[in-house]
Order: sequence, then structure tokens, then C-alpha cells
Amino acid sequence: MNYAIIGCGLIGKKRLAGLPAGSKLAFACDTNLARAGELVKLAQTGRAVADFKQAVTDPQVDAVIVATINAALAEVSAAAIRAGKHVIVEKPAGVSVRQLEELIALAEKHNVRVRVGFNHRYHPAFRKAREIFESGVMGELMFIRARYGHGGRIGYDQEWRADPKLSGGGELIDQGIHLIDLAGWFLGGFTKVDGHAATYFWKMPVDDNAFLNLQTAKGQTAWLHVSCTEWKNLFSFEIYGRHTKLHIEGLGGSYGVEKLYHYQMKPEMGPPDTKPYEFPGLDESWRIEMMEFEKDIQLKRTPDAGLAEAHAALRVVEKIYQKSGFNFDSAPVKP
Repeated sequence: MNYAIIGCGLIGKKRLAGLPAGSKLAFACDTNLARAGELVKLAQTGRAVADFKQAVTDPQVDAVIVATINAALAEVSAAAIRAGKHVIVEKPAGVSVRQLEELIALAEKHNVRVRVGFNHRYHPAFRKAREIFESGVMGELMFIRARYGHGGRIGYDQEWRADPKLSGGGELIDQGIHLIDLAGWFLGGFTKVDGHAATYFWKMPVDDNAFLNLQTAKGQTAWLHVSCTEWKNLFSFEIYGRHTKLHIEGLGGSYGVEKLYHYQMKPEMGPPDTKPYEFPGLDESWRIEMMEFEKDIQLKRTPDAGLAEAHAALRVVEKIYQKSGFNFDSAPVKP
């Protein structure tokens, strides 16, 4: 397959590195043409352009990777879909539920596959946790408790993520949407959304912390906290079943070695049987997700996670922002 990558920053480079064998870069596009040129040099193929419409409408292109700032995700994706291209767009896929509803309608109209970049689902600890969950040994799930946070850096409050016109929000729409997606992947849809977002430290008009209490129709709870005042990067995700607890911690790199602890309750209860797993290797989640995207296209299957899952997660984000007094208005997708 021939790809156009729109947005040639860190995530664009990760996507290039994760292209499946046999696929190649046809276009690298960035408003900073020099940065697009750097991606072409890395790929040793393709053309660098500054106009995303030129890239997404070119007949050479089979699929488009959208790795722009949040405010541009939906517009670029919509242009690619209208051109009949399959799309993998980074989370959150748009900055409002309204934008995602328009993308869903467009994807159905043009019969293309649109996957959303929730790459955390493809981390090895989560793949193993999913395998254990689907085996049935956990029993019915009761609740999830998760924390995701990163430390600060000088000038953090001056970066694009701190500008609501570019980001659509702060920590909740950034890291929080990953936790919401992962919690929903295990528990299902949330019918009750409570919590709040706040700005405690950084001098910016978006949130730096968010606290969520999400419940399913059965009363299963996801208790989530995301923060960019953690000071030391942290990831912790605990899944509680009637017979089993799974605890994932670390994501590699500055988050620490990725680990999974499987605690299996004994019939007599007491201390559980414990089986630890460690995943010290390189992060393969981007590559695996790209392989799944190509399978979506080949098999004409509905992507998971796709726009429907992104819509469900962003709906939670919007409700929390509304409850917290953050009004990040966004324009609809351009015609």
C-alpha cells in the first residue's frame, strides 16, 4: 500500500517506522516543508509537500495517516475520506463529538475504513490482559482503577497542547482519552459520567488534571485520574474481576518497564496465586496497529478501535468539560 502521512512530527515518524512490510511512503505533508522533507529522507521514497489536499487526492495514495495537531485531525480526515482513501487518524480524531459524527457519516457514504490511533490497546501487557479476560477466568468484571500522568517541562504551558483552539482541551483529551478507551474496551459503554477537570499548576486555559467516575448500565465503575503534574511519568491500570485482578504498570521508556501482574483468587481465598509478566522490549504497538489497519482494509471489516469508539470516548470528555466549566467550542468539519 502507498501512504500519505499528514503531520511529520514525532507521531508521523512513529507511523512511518511502523509501516508494514511492502508498504511505502508516497507523500509526506507538513506545513513545515522542511520537516516533511526529513520524513522523505528517512523513508528514502515519496514526495514532500505542504498542501495536504494535494497528498490525499493523489491517485497513487491508497491510505492516509493523519498525525496533525488535534484541531486539524477531522478536516484532514474528511478530505481523505471524500477522496476515497482509507484513513488511520490519531486520537482523539477530532475535537468535538459533532466532528466525529460527521466523519462517521462520511466514512459510511464513501465506504472506506477509518481506524483511530488508540495504540495502547496493542501494548504487550494489554494484549496479554485481553487474552486473560477473554479466557473467562476473571469472572464478571467489577471495576477498573487507573492513573496516567506525566511530568512537566519548562514552557509546557506555552506549547500547542495548552492552546484550546489547537488542542480542544488539556490533559483529559490528551492522555485521558486513552484511559477512557481502554476502560470501555473491557467494561463496555458508560451510561453515567461524573467527575471534573481542573487547572492546578500550569498557567494555561486548559486542564492539567482530570478525575473521572464512569459507570456502565450494570454499575461497573471506571475510576480514572489523568495528570500532567505527576512530575515522574506514571502508568497504572488495574482490572478487578470476581476471581482475578490484573495490574498493568509502565509503558516502557520513561514510564518504566511494562509489566503485568496476574492475581488469581484461590477457592479458599487468602493470598492469590501471582504470575508476573515483564515486557522489556521495544514498543511494537504502532507497528501492530498498522498491521491491523491493513487487515481492516483487506477484510473489509469495521476497525476496532474506530470512529465509534473514539466517539464514545470523546463524548465522555465533552461531558466532563461541560461539568467543569470548560467550553472548548469547535467548528464543524469543513465542507
